[in-house]
Amino acid sequence: MLKKCPLILSLILVLSCAVMAQTTQVSLNDPAKASNESANAAKIPVSSSSEEAKKEFMLGRDLAEKLLIQDSIQHYDKAIALDSSFAIAELNRATSSPTAREFFEHLNKAVSLSEHASAGERLLILATEAGANGNAAKQKEYLDQLVGQYPNDERAQFALGGYYFGQQNYANAIEHYKKATELNPSYSTAFNILGYAYRQSEDYANSERAFKQYIVLIPNDPNPYDSYAELLLKIGRFDESIAQYRKAVTIDKNFVNSHFGIASALMYQGKPAAAITELEKITAKARSDGERRTAMFGKTVVYIDSGQMAKALAEVDNQYALGQKTNDVPAMAGDLQLKGNILLEIGSYDEAMDHFARALKMTEDSNLSEAIKNNTRRFDHYNRTRVALGKKDVATAKAEAQEFWKLAEASNNPFQLKLAHELTGMIALDEKNYDKAISELEQSNMQNPQDLYRLGLAYQGKGNRAKTHEYFTKAARFNSLPLINLGFVRAKAAKMITAKG
Repeated sequence: MLKKCPLILSLILVLSCAVMAQTTQVSLNDPAKASNESANAAKIPVSSSSEEAKKEFMLGRDLAEKLLIQDSIQHYDKAIALDSSFAIAELNRATSSPTAREFFEHLNKAVSLSEHASAGERLLILATEAGANGNAAKQKEYLDQLVGQYPNDERAQFALGGYYFGQQNYANAIEHYKKATELNPSYSTAFNILGYAYRQSEDYANSERAFKQYIVLIPNDPNPYDSYAELLLKIGRFDESIAQYRKAVTIDKNFVNSHFGIASALMYQGKPAAAITELEKITAKARSDGERRTAMFGKTVVYIDSGQMAKALAEVDNQYALGQKTNDVPAMAGDLQLKGNILLEIGSYDEAMDHFARALKMTEDSNLSEAIKNNTRRFDHYNRTRVALGKKDVATAKAEAQEFWKLAEASNNPFQLKLAHELTGMIALDEKNYDKAISELEQSNMQNPQDLYRLGLAYQGKGNRAKTHEYFTKAARFNSLPLINLGFVRAKAAKMITAKG
């Protein structure tokens, strides 16, 4: 399993959220001390006013790095109780949080304590805050500083690799993950994400080698088998994938992510009912709202993939109700965005826009940061473009897309620029300007199966049969864990492959 950030969906772009590091008591505002810290320590030391708090922190970090996220929380909570100024413990508690509300509560606490933290701590905290605010440039700046001060710290290299992974710059991500493994050959989590980076680059041989080394390092933990299973899922070896997922659950019955993976394989094997049954096993053993939400989201995707849109919408309503119980505003706003996307897909354009507008208002009325609110306002133009295109109002779509492009450029966020290219490509495709559509879509998010499907349509319009088949095949056989955008196009892409021979 690849660690995921708390569910904030498209409203908030959280990049490189799995930042776990060791720290010492040095102020970032004191360059001399920061320089001494870097010179005197190859690794970033752990700091706390309490040795017992430090011990609990290390236990939590070890569990979190093995993707036993829920188990790590109790140790971070104990560390925070023992040392109320333990900023890095607050940060790691944020990235292990099962809900978006808790994520922001603990991140904000970490930020408030950062003035009293070490240089390394503070850089990690500020990088995470910048990522949560969608400020990719600032996030990279902080992480570059971190690696500059601690080039021989595997966790510093890992954090910068995570930034590049989030930006889909897999070559640079691999460089930093490999550096982390060289600095500490027993640092298992780096082998895990290295495997994913190779997988995303379609270098499946090196991906398999990384995952197998991950298994060698911690053979009695569930996640190495879960991660290897995800590679097997990606390349279509579904029965073998299920066997590895089952092995993970045998090691730890509470490792619910493997049920999520098994459901994926069953869905791709054309067994939606069996996939739903597997996801209900998560609900039966869920220990947090985060795990309950995982099951609900998985069911939503299975229903979409099998064409059961009414059930998918009802499942999103269940997710929203779950958020209401704890007033988890970021998650609820994300649920409204999710429902809007489904309504957009089925052609209920006005209703979709209503849900997008409700998500925006909920965010604006919340106590989330102004940066997050601005980010959400920016995405409102993205949503309005797609709704206008659905309604065949190309003039409005162009105006909204241009506004999104301008704001994305100003934000200096590479991922949002990919979305700007996506919108321009969609408009060109609608106008049957296939050359422009291809040029723009090739610069969009290639980890979005919808963009792969759109490229198939563009090449079909040009009459390029080979490229048409290539992109429809990529969309139909994307084989990720349950993903909304894949649910929207997988069956259509498969049908196009069959139709085109």
